[in-house]
Amino acid sequence: MVSWIRTVPGAGWRRGPGLAALTLAAALALSGAGPVAAEQGPASVADLAEKLLGAVVNISTTQTVAETRQVPLPQVPEGSPFQNFFDEFFDKNGKNKGDNNGGDDGADNGDGGDEGGPGDGGDPHKVQSLGSGFVIDASGIIITNNHVIEDADEIVANFSDGTKLKAELIGHDAKTDLAVLRVKPDKPLTAVKFGDSEHMRVGDWVMAIGNPFGLGGTVTTGIVSARNRDINSGPYDNYIQTDAAINRGNSGGPLFNQAGEVIGINTAIISPSGGSIGIGFAIPSEIAVGVVDQLRQFGETHRGWLGVNIQEVTDDLAESLGIDKPQGALVAGVTEGGPAAVAKVEPGDVIVAFDSHPIKTMRELPRLVANTAVGKEVSITLIRKGKELTVPVTIGRLDETEKVAAKTEEKPAEPPKDQTKVLGLTLGALDDSARAKYHFAAQVKGVVVTGVDAESAAAEKGIAAGDLIVEVAQEEVQSPADIAKTVDKQKNMGRKSVLLLVSNAAGELRFIAVKID
Repeated sequence: MVSWIRTVPGAGWRRGPGLAALTLAAALALSGAGPVAAEQGPASVADLAEKLLGAVVNISTTQTVAETRQVPLPQVPEGSPFQNFFDEFFDKNGKNKGDNNGGDDGADNGDGGDEGGPGDGGDPHKVQSLGSGFVIDASGIIITNNHVIEDADEIVANFSDGTKLKAELIGHDAKTDLAVLRVKPDKPLTAVKFGDSEHMRVGDWVMAIGNPFGLGGTVTTGIVSARNRDINSGPYDNYIQTDAAINRGNSGGPLFNQAGEVIGINTAIISPSGGSIGIGFAIPSEIAVGVVDQLRQFGETHRGWLGVNIQEVTDDLAESLGIDKPQGALVAGVTEGGPAAVAKVEPGDVIVAFDSHPIKTMRELPRLVANTAVGKEVSITLIRKGKELTVPVTIGRLDETEKVAAKTEEKPAEPPKDQTKVLGLTLGALDDSARAKYHFAAQVKGVVVTGVDAESAAAEKGIAAGDLIVEVAQEEVQSPADIAKTVDKQKNMGRKSVLLLVSNAAGELRFIAVKID
């Protein structure tokens, strides 16, 4: 079974010519064809590694946890002569177990130490975990992964010369898995700087230094295997993939380019067994630099905010929207009073460029917006009803606090009225009885879906009873008759599918393209 592990990717550096290449070279040489130039990696990385080792640290954390019972206390009759024996045995073992500390990355679910024994869970004990980090400021600023130091009571940075310094947490960001630490050294530290990850190419050589399995100062090399990887670990995934030998404990360590600049922070591997199989992932510096700067300055992130709900443009949606190919980010909803609303962005618009950056897929837009400075005015290019236009928008600040939806008081439901069947959907008017039955928020408008034919295309697309149809073919609808009329119009125009803007009871919008029978 393949599993994702939040650790770091290393790299396997040199690639010599294979047997076939050697045989070909020998044959050509014997035939008088001359030597074959075989492009290889650097002959050695010793000089580069020697300069960088001092900037890479081992991160040791200590956390106090409550003991948990692994084996339940046997039930014996009250007053039994065995009761005192069992009480003493389990209490003793519960306190003794858990004294051994693990030496691994705290993100790997239990690798930071034993969980404690079968005691009652009353006495807390300390567990330790190890990770990696690197110095970016000689005054004592260290970068690592958030999951390495998360919930730690104490953080210690261990340097290659044997120095140990207690570290304080300046700020952390769970969404990008980054953390900034500060130590107070007696003298300036060896520091490294961030490089340009945006222009790294697949096949470029990279070097990783870290603390796998507690073996500090381990150097591995390899290449960039792929870019822009989305491993579904967060909303801003854009990982560099490398074939470096990545193992537990490397998390938070640097991935260097050949100039000795940090172009990635090693974070995760994919592995069936927990060990390296040459598929590792690093947070690119193009994302890390902005987050680190904000954490150093504010202790938290100040991400940009556009105020739109977006979704992927599929082939069906592209055809319904009348655009040539699936591209960009489809605006499903606009937050009232947000930057996009002020700029007159509308549901149904397809954003194809943001601040001169083309948007090929939906997931690119949130990352670009988040990395944009709050208050900056940028231009966005969008397609609206087949026409391209550009509008200016001033980026706001993302409020990352959770919002709790208000619940409506349940009222007795009445039978739905004014029902029509279109596209396999049974539709009704949004009256008081429908609002009571499906708990619609007061602000939502549209036509209620009261039933769905299980064999219909609408059912395949996930439309269900209780949804609202807000628009059809980017035209507002207020009654079932409006929907029937617009669908007939689209059918007469030769459309194979019709675009529906669908809302749930809370008012969350999404576009769905449904085939016309």
